[in-house]
This record gives sequence, structure tokens and C-alpha cells, in this order.
Amino acid sequence: MPVLNRIADYAEDMKVWRQWLHRHPEIGFDCHGTAAFVAERLREFGVDEIHEGIARSGVVAIINGTGEGPTIGLRADMDALPMQEQTGLPYASEVEGRMHACGHDGHTTMLLGAARYLAETRRFKGRVALVFQPAEEDGGGAGIMVEEGVLNRFGIKEIYAIHSAPGTRLGEFYTTPGPIMAAVDDFSIHIKGKGGHAAMPHETVDPIMAAVGIVQALQTIPSRNHYALQDLVLSVTQIHAGSANNVVPEGAFINGTVRTFDKDVQDMVIRRMHEVVAGQAAAFGVTAELDYHKEYPATINDPAKTDFAADVAEEVAGQGRVDRNAGREMGAEDFAYFLEQCAGAYLFIGNGDSAGLHHPEYNFNDEAAPLGASFFATLVERALPLGS
Repeated sequence: MPVLNRIADYAEDMKVWRQWLHRHPEIGFDCHGTAAFVAERLREFGVDEIHEGIARSGVVAIINGTGEGPTIGLRADMDALPMQEQTGLPYASEVEGRMHACGHDGHTTMLLGAARYLAETRRFKGRVALVFQPAEEDGGGAGIMVEEGVLNRFGIKEIYAIHSAPGTRLGEFYTTPGPIMAAVDDFSIHIKGKGGHAAMPHETVDPIMAAVGIVQALQTIPSRNHYALQDLVLSVTQIHAGSANNVVPEGAFINGTVRTFDKDVQDMVIRRMHEVVAGQAAAFGVTAELDYHKEYPATINDPAKTDFAADVAEEVAGQGRVDRNAGREMGAEDFAYFLEQCAGAYLFIGNGDSAGLHHPEYNFNDEAAPLGASFFATLVERALPLGS
């Protein structure tokens, strides 16, 4: 079954919504304009309840079906990225230094399309909770929504989300049961030595040499302390030190990220990083402080719900156009916080041959929006059938 006919009827409306959202990107928790736009559309559709101001700017809308039944959650993220757009599109970002480079404008549009259809037809039992979330990119908006009791407050028993996938053919889907996205942590290391003249290094305690030693030693954690068939990434992404060619600086700064799926592996990395930093600091005669922050947990799909969602995706996309075992990725996603608390699944939908996510030339493919909306709507009708 391709795009639902009724959703195809307002595909042009969805394009208008998406391009408005693209022109007006907002960052983090401050998605108030986006939320107002979403709430205005939802009122036009005639949803039964609209709850605003959740996690500062999040929106949850309720659509009641025909008859009693459980509540299914459908989630879209709304926030953009702090980067300059370079698409040259007529509807490019109107806000300097901000752009929708991860498809959240499209995710919001797909859920709005499903909301319009479900509010019109109501061919399901139970309820649908439409969750429009801020701060996926930074801040863990999903975690804040969970802390504020969204799942319990609205009785959400299972929840689903989809994400744009550049490089995957338009309209194709992929997912995987179990872990699909990694946990993400960040760390920083502050090194203090003794500065001085670079021509007299014996009178200094060089923090740059210590930084080099620490970075090299950290790479032994994934290569020598870890089983090679378990997924682990430890990347140093910043080193800052010094201001002149003839000065040994007083200090140095190291920053990076760790990606894991297994909590035991995560704990091992934290322990070994503390040991490595302390040992290298002693070896070079500096002081060094490791600040390690656990961020988003791993995104773990419920196998049964993933299989069900893949069946639905196949109804929409067609036979052979859904990869059910695509494997896991080292990127992170705060939808993990929802999946820690209730069953559900996270899928990707093809964006065609476009620039990659977080690229200044990325643009969500408007032709994907009716497909994503049809997926959401069909999922609800299959999960909560009238005949049950």
C-alpha cells in the first residue's frame, strides 16, 4: 500500500508547513515559535487536547479514537542546529547561524500530516499521543519530558519515531531490533603545568607533552582494554594549548566523546580514563583533572515492536523496501529516554541522494513527508484496529 490517499491530498500543504519550519529554525529548548506553529495546525485539525509548555516548549496533543483502548505515542523532534545554511534554497533559513540540518522540520511535518489524517478519520480504538519534542540535538529534551511525567500523564504504553536518512533511497525504511544508536558521553581534561620560555624548557613543566601522552594513552583503551567485537568509540576532538611559538604554556585542554552500547563497557572506559589521566599526569609532573559526563543512553528498540513497525513500513513502502536488520550506528539519539521507559521502535526513512545530516547543504526531501505521515497513520490503525 503506497501513500494513503487522504494524506496524498494534502501533500502540498505539508510542503508549505515544512518549508515554513525550515525558514524559521529554533535551537534547543527555545522552540516556542515552532511549537506555536504546531499548536495552530493541531487546532485547525480538531485534535481533542493540546498541552503546551512541556520541557519549556514541547507540545503533546491527544486524538481520541472510536472506542476504548490503549494510548500509542508518536514522537517528532523540533529543534535545529547552530550552523550556517549553504543550500541557496528560496526557503533557506532566515535566522543567521541556525538551520534545519538534521531533518527535524521534516519529522515535525510528517507527524502533523499523520495528526490531520487521524483527527479526520479516527479509524482506530484508544488514543494517540502526538509528542512534539524540543532539544534533541543538545539538552536531552526527551529525558526532560520523561522527567516531567509525559509517559505516565498521558498513559503512553508504546512509542515510535522516524528519522530522515540521506543516502537511502526515497521511501525506503530501515531499522534493527535491540540496540540501534549508541550511548553518547563527553569528556574534558584540564592540564596544569608550569609555563615559561620555550628556549628554557628545563625550567617549565610542559603541559603540551602531557596532553600528547594522555591522548596517545587514551587510544589504548579501545585497542587494548576492550574486546574488539564489542562496539566502542573513543575520539579526542579538541586539544587547545599555547599562544606563541616561544612560550611553553601554563596549561592545556583536551575534549572528546565516547560512544558505547553496553553499560559495563561504559564503566570500564570511565575507570580506565581516570587511571590513564592520573598516570600520565604523574609521569609528566603535571596536574590533570578529568571531567566525564554521561549524556544520552543507548537507543534500544523493542524487538517485537520493531518487527511490527517494519511490517507497517513495508505496507507503505512496498515489499523489499524495508531493511529490518540494518545494524546499529554509533550516532546517538535522545529518543532513548522514551525507550528506556516503554516499548517502542525507532526507524529511518530514506531521503534520497542528498547531503548528509549536519551538513550545511542538507535539505529534507518533501516527497518523503507523505510517506512518513502514512507510516505513522497506518501504524496507529494496525496497532489499534476497530475490529479488535
